[in-house]
Amino acid sequence: MIPITVDHLRVYLHLLGATVWVGGQIALAGVVPVLRRHADPTVVRAVARRFQMLAWPAFALLLATGVWNLVAINVADQAGAFLATLMVKLVLVALSGLGAAAHAFFTGPAVSAAATEADQRRRRALSGATAGLGLLFAVAAALFGVQL
Repeated sequence: MIPITVDHLRVYLHLLGATVWVGGQIALAGVVPVLRRHADPTVVRAVARRFQMLAWPAFALLLATGVWNLVAINVADQAGAFLATLMVKLVLVALSGLGAAAHAFFTGPAVSAAATEADQRRRRALSGATAGLGLLFAVAAALFGVQL
């Protein structure tokens, strides 16, 4: 049997975080529309909030193991093409996190009872758009991560 090394553990933890962060968003993108049609809105919110309890720690794990990966490979010794790809990936990771945070903000309890129907529709549209962008950036970051 091949022994498990610290390098294996580092890459495994990074992949585990990516599985939850990216895969969870893909799964929710498929499940939430069905929930909206067949379940009470409070159920949809409860599912989304529960996912956030898993997703944000997974994102933190991705960031921590990403830094660990860069230290382990001595990023300063890498070629220009590697560094360019890394920069694109890091921007995509940041945009993914920002998209998810914006989505959480727009779906949060900040909608007051006094908000107009138009304001609520606008907020729902922004919520969906930011969720979609966050997912798109997460999937793209995963592609660039595989390249690295």
